[in-house]
Amino acid sequence: MAVTLTIQTTPNAPRSAIVGWVGDRLKVKVKAPAVEGKANLELVRFLAEQFGVRPNAVTLLRGDTARLKTVRIEGIEEAEVRRLCPA
Repeated sequence: MAVTLTIQTTPNAPRSAIVGWVGDRLKVKVKAPAVEGKANLELVRFLAEQFGVRPNAVTLLRGDTARLKTVRIEGIEEAEVRRLCPA
C-alpha cells in the first residue's frame, strides 16, 4: 500500500502546513528555506508526521530543485490522504 502524490511546495513559510488541493496537486507550505535541500528534508519530515508514517517511508521521486515535486509515501492509500487533507 502506497500513494504517489504531486506536491506544490512553498518554502520559507512561517510554519509548515498543508494548504489543500489545487486540482490534482497537494499544496504544502514548509518553514525551511529552499537552500541546500533543507526544504526537501522539512517536506519529508512534515509529510511523515501528518500521515503517521516513518520519515524513511516518504521518498522524493522528482523535483529536488523545483517547487513541483513527486513524492511516494509507503504505508498509506490515496483515499486516506484525501480524507486527511480535504479540499
